[in-house]
Amino acid sequence: MTGTSRHAQPGRICVPVAGLAARLFPLATPIGRLPIGGYRPEDLDRPRPAAVLIGVTDESDPRILLTVRSRDLPLHAGQVAFPGGAREHDDASVVETALRETSEETGIDADSVRPLGYLGRYDTVTGYRITALVGALAADFRARPDRCEVESVFTVPLEHVADEARYRRERVDYRGRCFEVLTLEHPEHWIWGATAALLHRFGRLAAGQAGSRP
Repeated sequence: MTGTSRHAQPGRICVPVAGLAARLFPLATPIGRLPIGGYRPEDLDRPRPAAVLIGVTDESDPRILLTVRSRDLPLHAGQVAFPGGAREHDDASVVETALRETSEETGIDADSVRPLGYLGRYDTVTGYRITALVGALAADFRARPDRCEVESVFTVPLEHVADEARYRRERVDYRGRCFEVLTLEHPEHWIWGATAALLHRFGRLAAGQAGSRP
């Protein structure tokens, strides 16, 4: 990424969490009309639908909820991710998918999340098409992660996420193909791929940067 110095202080995010809804796609938006980013494998006809929650704490200095996946999982073991997962047949909507998966993985009850709107969709190299739901969390939320799925739960300040200087582009190899992915600087975790890309887009939107609004 170019622009601000790596050590520059990010600009303060002045948009209250409730005000973010005006910058998101409304919840009534048909999912098929949401834009798609990411990397769709050329040999994949139908990406598997999934949903994640971008949980933002409702406070003056908002934080974003993230998880570290269990190291015993067959896919994406030990990676940083948003809570979420594949849509099941009995899920009435992608909102239900995101909230159900969040509850199962982190122990945060669906009633503790106030959906605000959609950020969009993102195709992963592993064949999923993720719909990103943004929701408000109480600042004092309590997580009780399912250790079979989630090793730990942590938060990242929204100001950190909105700082362009903290992002880098790197290349990774997957199944014989080379992909360019975003990474987000963090003192303890390697945040990369779809998670970093969605954080980057959300940070730009929250900061009101040109070209970031849906």
